Amino acid sequence: MRGFLASSIGVACAVALSLPLALPASANESLRDAEAAASPRGPEAAESLRETEVAGSTQSLPLKPLTSDRALGAGAAQGVVRQEVLPFALVGVVWDNPEAELHGRVEVRTRAADTHVWSVWQPLETHNHEHSADLDSPERASGRLRGSTAPLWVGHSDGVEVRVLAEASSDRAAAPELPRNLRLELVDPGDEPTPPQGPPADGPRSVLTAEAAASWAVNAEMAPLGAAVIPELTKEQTEAELLASRGETTGKPFVGPRPRIITRKGWGADEKLREKNFVYTKAVRAAFVHHSASGNNYRCAQAPSVLRSIYRYHVKSSGWRDFGYNFAVDKCGNIYEGRAGGVAKPVYGAHTLGFNSNSVGIAVLGTYSNSAPPAAALNAVAKLSAWKLGLYGANPKGTTVLKSGGSNLYKKGKNVRLHVISGHRDGFATECPGRRLYSKLGNARQTSAHYQGR
Repeated sequence: MRGFLASSIGVACAVALSLPLALPASANESLRDAEAAASPRGPEAAESLRETEVAGSTQSLPLKPLTSDRALGAGAAQGVVRQEVLPFALVGVVWDNPEAELHGRVEVRTRAADTHVWSVWQPLETHNHEHSADLDSPERASGRLRGSTAPLWVGHSDGVEVRVLAEASSDRAAAPELPRNLRLELVDPGDEPTPPQGPPADGPRSVLTAEAAASWAVNAEMAPLGAAVIPELTKEQTEAELLASRGETTGKPFVGPRPRIITRKGWGADEKLREKNFVYTKAVRAAFVHHSASGNNYRCAQAPSVLRSIYRYHVKSSGWRDFGYNFAVDKCGNIYEGRAGGVAKPVYGAHTLGFNSNSVGIAVLGTYSNSAPPAAALNAVAKLSAWKLGLYGANPKGTTVLKSGGSNLYKKGKNVRLHVISGHRDGFATECPGRRLYSKLGNARQTSAHYQGR
């Protein structure tokens, strides 16, 4: 085992403006230059703009009042009027105070870059703070965290309009105000990564950053350095590998076959975005299942772009140290490495506020409140859980006790008995992972246990 433990649509609708504002080519160029000059990387970013665009980028637009009617209350309706922008594929709204909740409704519509057709209004899930670092963690104490909605994948787009409508209240004096400094984040995931032709050592050393080298090295026992995929193993091979890590030669541990996992390199994670170091917890005693709430309008071939967009939104827009979930699963059942630190190791994530310690977070890409999750995705969750939990001796059909780090369901320090495979809502009062996905977790537990040989 030591080997695995290393290191609101009322009046405001009438005032939401929808006048198109086209940007000439020169204005687009000016916007690029301004964006580069305002980058935390400094004015020199303008000189390497081509590289920046390939790696992905974020446009941040401040929301403005959509009405001057004071009777509606302060900040009752804010938004961004319809306008043309640089290309993007994912949207979200952020604000400065990570503890402030957005009591209201956020809606966005976008223009497809290829057809120039505007979408219908689409909602963004507003309560996203439950997907975050624990209250006493260094990640939360960093001062970089922001409040945020869930991100929404909209595909290749070049126009946007957003409206944020405060929650209605019969008591005007008590009506909640919107958080301060609301901003619309438009994320471009960048280009698809070039398929690797071999270990980084076969190519120029300059392309191998220290961050990338460290991230790849933590999985080096399972795949060559810089590999895009960690190959699957049979159950027998997985058992033998686990026994060897324990210094044992006999026995039959309850562990599922190691699944095929697409690495961070495989989906094109820019390792320079995240914090350099890895953070670990002690063990993995539970798996929390999530949905990304980013919508189902993606093809599985686009999943790497969805991941790169969410990753950039988590780090650059929301202020997290890295991608929040430990793993992601797309609707075709492909499994992806999430937060860096090693797929077999107990990496400390930011997925279930209050219960990130001694757990792993698995996000199914999509929104499953009203849509049924695909069978392939459910099977992947079960298979991944059987392997990951099995490394630490956890029974997918069982229960375990975790100490709460503080959530809206359990006060800090309370010992809570949970299913070893739980939904996010089991640790925090939230819609996640969506009622249709949550209702399938019983089946996932049985399937996972079967993979373990129980």
